[in-house]
Amino acid sequence: MDPATCVLAKFGEITLKGRNQRWFENTLIRNMRRALGGRRIDIRRRGGFLIVSAPHLGPEELTRRLQQVMGLSVVQPAVRVPFTPEAAAEAAIDLLRDHKEQSPTFAVRVRRRGKTFPLTSDQLAAYIGARVCREFGWTVDLRNPQLPVVVEVDPTEIFVSVDRLPGQGGLPVGCTGRALVLLSGGYDSPVAAYRSMRRGLQCDYVHFTGAPYTDPASTYKAYALAFQLARYQPRARLHVVPIGRAQKALATAGSGPLQTVAHRRLYLRVAERLARRHNNQVLVTGDSLGQVASQTLANLVATDDAAELPVLRPLIGWDKQEIIAEARRIGTCDISTLPDEDCCRLFTPPEVSTRATPAELVEVEARADVDALVAESLAQSYSIVVAPGTGQRSPTEALGLIG
Repeated sequence: MDPATCVLAKFGEITLKGRNQRWFENTLIRNMRRALGGRRIDIRRRGGFLIVSAPHLGPEELTRRLQQVMGLSVVQPAVRVPFTPEAAAEAAIDLLRDHKEQSPTFAVRVRRRGKTFPLTSDQLAAYIGARVCREFGWTVDLRNPQLPVVVEVDPTEIFVSVDRLPGQGGLPVGCTGRALVLLSGGYDSPVAAYRSMRRGLQCDYVHFTGAPYTDPASTYKAYALAFQLARYQPRARLHVVPIGRAQKALATAGSGPLQTVAHRRLYLRVAERLARRHNNQVLVTGDSLGQVASQTLANLVATDDAAELPVLRPLIGWDKQEIIAEARRIGTCDISTLPDEDCCRLFTPPEVSTRATPAELVEVEARADVDALVAESLAQSYSIVVAPGTGQRSPTEALGLIG
């Protein structure tokens, strides 16, 4: 067997699923195939990890794409070699040549699943370590090496690697259900979507625009955010709902300080109708308890009263700096900082109630005929399928349309 590059994709939480583990693995493998694209993808199962090869992708691109797949805790680029100590040592030396200018300390870690291998784990580690020392003259540090060499001995082949990279962790997207995320152009809701995906939810999005009283900038931002989140979930649907006229109707119905919460109840009513239409089982928002006046406990309770579907809030206990740090890590922060005309700022009252009650809001909604407003908003809505790699406009092109 000639040496061949591959990636060892290791499970995280999936290993705790007992009898259901196989079903979670199948969902993960399906998501990996979607993320890698192409037809020549070889994925082989081992206890606790997968061996992945994709000839149409280079090693770096294969590794990068697998690092974005939910459900993998470790992504380990490796060289697959024949079932001999000599082949393992040669592979280790070849991988370490790129580091010879640094003269790092090193250690060899061996895990032996193939019990027919002629050497024990300690013997193979000592053999490879001695070869590396003769080749480079480096120092062995078994406790805290700067460069660990990982050798995994399978029943018929050996895998050698020097990189052990973090994956996204969590559960495979789609294994726990389907969600509709209320996606604004800010920091919070994209992070809430990411955290929902990480818990296995397949996410679609709904974005409310203030049209006809605002320009399309917020829609372009929402599209760019959905496109960026497609790194972690390759395909999603973005619903765009012009809500400006409905917001004005609520304002002229005398909502006063209740207006902001009345708007949020309107969003949930529309989102719930869309969710039921497209088989989404829950709604997700980016609310953080007490962050703004509309997110007091009383106002959140009053808002939820407008929807029958469960409303999940993954960021309920996060502060703003934690949310921004996470947005920066997942790649949505720079998009969220761009200016736009947010529908939530339309018709904002001079004073916002922090203790709204459902009874008060029902009176306002009755005067405005909220059911008619929901129907009108849905009639004006449209949907975009976000699926990178299908010739769609990129986020950069979409954001170039702002202003």
